[in-house]
Amino acid sequence: MFIISSYSLAVLFCVITMICWGSWANTQKMASKTWRFELFYWDYVIGILLLSIVMGFTIGSIGDSGRGFIEDLQQVESTNFWSAFTGGIIFNIANILLSAAIALAGMAVAFPLGVGIALVLGVIVNFIGEPKGDPIILFLGVALITVAIILNGIAAAKKGSDQSGQSKKGIIVALIAGVLMAFFFRFVASSMDLQNFVSPEVGKATPYSAFFIFALGIFISNFIVNTVVMKKPFVGAPVSYKEYFKGSFNTHLIGVFGGVIWGIGTLFSYIASEKAGPAISYALGQGAPMVAAIWGIFIWKEFKGSTRAINILLALMFVFFIAGLAAIIMSGAN
Repeated sequence: MFIISSYSLAVLFCVITMICWGSWANTQKMASKTWRFELFYWDYVIGILLLSIVMGFTIGSIGDSGRGFIEDLQQVESTNFWSAFTGGIIFNIANILLSAAIALAGMAVAFPLGVGIALVLGVIVNFIGEPKGDPIILFLGVALITVAIILNGIAAAKKGSDQSGQSKKGIIVALIAGVLMAFFFRFVASSMDLQNFVSPEVGKATPYSAFFIFALGIFISNFIVNTVVMKKPFVGAPVSYKEYFKGSFNTHLIGVFGGVIWGIGTLFSYIASEKAGPAISYALGQGAPMVAAIWGIFIWKEFKGSTRAINILLALMFVFFIAGLAAIIMSGAN
């Protein structure tokens, strides 16, 4: 299987993760013009699962290092299987809530708040589970990003001060999603031998099999989680599976593409976790709010017509995010 051999390459993979995690929600925005997010989400989940299978049988099965995809799946112990599977369930609940928050409050508001909270708590959880990198510099980076989150929250509050309760509801849902999302990565990381991907411990999963099991957890749990949301939606009237099957091919394709984008970022994060450590790998990937905010501000014009004070807050948010990400990278460079 393909394995990263250096910290610098691991950082590059984490940057790609950040771009993917910060960009997939654009497909939801594209589909939302004619398609409810509950229906979009089914295609998104299918895209993640299909990608996990394709990557497992391609880059997860080439070369002489590590174990091949099928061989690895066959030897994964039940404890590690269920750990990765549980990570998928936790992520699925959190991500559906985040998707609902985006529909309620907008991408530039919901994404930085939800994923930002997930970043802070997730780094703490993952560092405790697998300490790697300079903790002082790492948590300095987290602190800087926390400031960026606060600035974004202030800007969002000012923007939404004259809006209905829907935006406020979206912010609350985004915060709940962020707390839940902080824990999914730790469950998946626990299923892998993060010390040695070349000759992984017997019973542990490689990144490719762990990603597939994780995707399986998302897909299977979606029959319960998303069905409940379809019947009791956060926004609008209930939707049915009959409506899903009436969707056009292009509409379904947008959702699948969104899942593929997010899935590439996630798999790259798992692959990078051996050299970078799970805390740094997760932290860099969760720089996604900055990417999402760029999309929301400059492409979707969600802050169009904002006051000068709001624009200054947004500019400072980017400065603190960049400084925080630089510190996180430096924390693992020694």
